[in-house]
Amino acid sequence: MSDLKVAVLGGGSWGTAVASLATRNSAVSLWARNPDTVEEINAEHRNHTYLPGVMLPEKLVATHSIKDAVSLADVVVMGIPSQHFREVLNDVKAHVRQGVPVISLSKGLELDTHLRMSEIIKEVLPGHPAGVLTGPNLAREIMEGKAAASVLAMEDSVIVQQLQPVFNSGLFRTYTNTDVIGCELGGVLKNIVAIAVGIGDGLGAGDNTRAGLITRGLAEITRLGVAMGGQPETFAGLAGMGDMIATCTSPQSRNHHVGIELGKGRDMQDITNEMFMVAEGVKSAPAVLALAAQYKVEIPMVEDVYRVLSGESSASRAFRSLLRVEAGAESEPG
Repeated sequence: MSDLKVAVLGGGSWGTAVASLATRNSAVSLWARNPDTVEEINAEHRNHTYLPGVMLPEKLVATHSIKDAVSLADVVVMGIPSQHFREVLNDVKAHVRQGVPVISLSKGLELDTHLRMSEIIKEVLPGHPAGVLTGPNLAREIMEGKAAASVLAMEDSVIVQQLQPVFNSGLFRTYTNTDVIGCELGGVLKNIVAIAVGIGDGLGAGDNTRAGLITRGLAEITRLGVAMGGQPETFAGLAGMGDMIATCTSPQSRNHHVGIELGKGRDMQDITNEMFMVAEGVKSAPAVLALAAQYKVEIPMVEDVYRVLSGESSASRAFRSLLRVEAGAESEPG
């Protein structure tokens, strides 16, 4: 049992799952915005809204007060969607002790600034080591006790090794990496590829097509990620290929679900109105396109997905475009 006190902010499925995992190693306080969620976790050890049918550890304590959650914390974990990340972090700023590491669980970009979550942490909380926990981690499977692997990425190799035992438990293996840029971008960019794969599945494409889209998508995100400072090997690991395979093939994937529904011809607004949880790829696509333009990297798959999301193109027309790209060398864009 670690002596570290952990604050997890965000009572969604993944925040709740990470908080539950961390209770095996540390004392954990989970902040949730909804008072009913807090009451349910404390009284019934459940979070029915986000993890129906799952029992949570009795040791997990929830609170509606950010001050109570973070004021004594030795590490703060941010399970907050990207577009609300800065707002919550500004609330944390008033109560967190100096130098406490802050770990992001979010796989998105801030829409207005195109910043990664670790960059927002450095901007709002200078002097606090920033990191990311990422990988092929579907919350329900993990809560059901199925084996999974994740990556904890921080620039400081000493701090990341000190924090690794907080998240490493049982069948949930946590590896370390110092390539924060690559690990973070892998989690962001694969969401958009998952929408493309979902569109194909919704249109009835086969396994061969799916494999082709995943592979070409991985090539796209690697090109952009490396241009932005990530390491090529990161995108071949858990934070890149591993996360992409899970997100592009699992029925639990929200981004893949969005793609399937688009492929069936449904309207984007109708799809999002039905969804209780955020599909980060939908929010991040414009920011990813802006970054690709800034770094002069071609990402045709992401461009086609964005056209569908924005209503500029139908799913069937965009999918034909994906399949019609002229084949050259495998290392080339397209």
